[in-house]
Amino acid sequence: MTNLIKTFCKDEAGATAIEYGLIAGLIAVAIIATVGSIGQELKAYFDYILAQLKLNPAPK
Repeated sequence: MTNLIKTFCKDEAGATAIEYGLIAGLIAVAIIATVGSIGQELKAYFDYILAQLKLNPAPK
């Protein structure tokens, strides 16, 4: 039984999977933050364009 516990503690295969999971999670958080920031900037830009179109309507 003691030998089984020692073997289990030395096994690092599970730790590698956890590390990959943490890296994937961090990458996902970075992507979400970037897309959120870009989304807000795009919305502000399109709002500006909309305001400009309302001020200067196209000739008929």
